[in-house]
Amino acid sequence: MWHDSTDWPSGRLVLQDGTSWQGVCFGAPLSVAGEVVFNTGMTGYPETLTDPSYAGQILVLTYPLIGNYGVPGEPNSEGLPAHLESGQVQVAGLIVADYSPAYSHWQASQSLGEWLQAQQVPALCGIDTRALTRRLRENGTLPGRIEVDGEPVRRFDPDRENLVAQVSPTGVRRYGEGRHTVVLIDCGAKANIIRHLLRRGLRVVRVPWDYDLSARDYDGLVISNGPGNPKMCRPTILQIRSAFARHKPVLGICLGHQLMALAAGANTYKMKYGHRGQNQPVIEVGTGRGFMTSQNHGYAVDNRTLPEDWQPWFENLNDGTNEGLRHRRAPFFSVQFHPEASPGPVEAEELFDRFVQQVCP
Repeated sequence: MWHDSTDWPSGRLVLQDGTSWQGVCFGAPLSVAGEVVFNTGMTGYPETLTDPSYAGQILVLTYPLIGNYGVPGEPNSEGLPAHLESGQVQVAGLIVADYSPAYSHWQASQSLGEWLQAQQVPALCGIDTRALTRRLRENGTLPGRIEVDGEPVRRFDPDRENLVAQVSPTGVRRYGEGRHTVVLIDCGAKANIIRHLLRRGLRVVRVPWDYDLSARDYDGLVISNGPGNPKMCRPTILQIRSAFARHKPVLGICLGHQLMALAAGANTYKMKYGHRGQNQPVIEVGTGRGFMTSQNHGYAVDNRTLPEDWQPWFENLNDGTNEGLRHRRAPFFSVQFHPEASPGPVEAEELFDRFVQQVCP
């Protein structure tokens, strides 16, 4: 492990448009390619970096100083990581302005750099993240690559990769002993979704993204968050469409929201630079209630394509994009944001209570 910054190898970030930023590598000394995106959160990097929705992406953190509270140790509770959102770092690479190898926190067991090196994830510091973020905002997210010591790397097209298939589990797992059963279609689920369902007394059956639900009985269905283009998940879309015919409660979160929209017959589109951070304001249509939310997505649902039976539920106050859907008669609803947060504000977690009220009437 490197402890002195003078030992860190040089590296650079190169965008598809040819612009590049020079820095030094404090993570694993590897070259990688990915979609370059930015996150505006000030804290919560351990949870963010382990969110499977970031698979295939090189993440730029806009907050200037990263690493000063290290990375927590990882005890498990009910088969889930206690502090992280999955069992490994999910980003392809990390870009920060200033990295602190010195850390202090009562739960920390290692530095961010040590963790990334152990996980074989490259990370660059010394980058002008303000200028980089401005370029991404003005031109949109771009494919790019981290190059360390000139090592070559293959090109990466995030719109042509089925990233969900790469992060979804291959088998079925069960959690809890509740009286009512919820099936979770895991397209890259954050652990905190499962924690919230267990906290409310539900039994959770976690299944792969392409699992056949036809022979399984359940009281409610949850479609999780996940990475990439929702239109790559046709098997999931077909399963959701069949699930609608059962008229059991269905909740979609983030990618799950987009998949429900596609299953209903609506359309999705890629955003210029998406929403990634813990400070996205949304308003509930009809009530005017506002929520500050945690978000991580690069696609959105097109309100103009919603069938008559569906209506917008939430709206983003920054750009007016769709943040939620609900069926006019059936117990189907979804949100583009993360009610489970982790990291971020927790005020929207009441949506899990609304779902449980439908599952356990």
